[in-house]
Amino acid sequence: MSVAPYLSVTDEAGRAFFMRNIQGPIVMLNLLRFRNVADYSASPELTPEAPISGEQAFQRYIDHTLPFLAASGGAIRFLGKGGNWLIGPEAETWDMVMLIEQESVASFIGWNSHEDYLKGIGHRTAALLDSRLLPLVETTGAFKQG
Repeated sequence: MSVAPYLSVTDEAGRAFFMRNIQGPIVMLNLLRFRNVADYSASPELTPEAPISGEQAFQRYIDHTLPFLAASGGAIRFLGKGGNWLIGPEAETWDMVMLIEQESVASFIGWNSHEDYLKGIGHRTAALLDSRLLPLVETTGAFKQG
């Protein structure tokens, strides 16, 4: 039995995110698994002339997204190739890991709801076979270095 992919925020997860009442900067941990061939069926207006890989479609998403991310005060803090877990399920792999930093939840929401940004989100949908998105808040106290 296969599990459905996680490609967008559910209403329940969105509510729980808001209920955390996060103040200050937030970092979003993205785990990304690409399709072998990008699937533009949900956004035919973005379909390239020739088939491309999911990784290539995701690069188109990044290229489209960066100006909106920067304008909202956000930035990509890390973008790297994934692979197999050192500690974790042996059969689970992620192609790419990305850390996006935003100055606040409000700036994150503003960026993600910008009308012109949304015109290119179909590249992300076409690229991804599965994903995870985990909001992170820097810790203070006993575990902090220094």
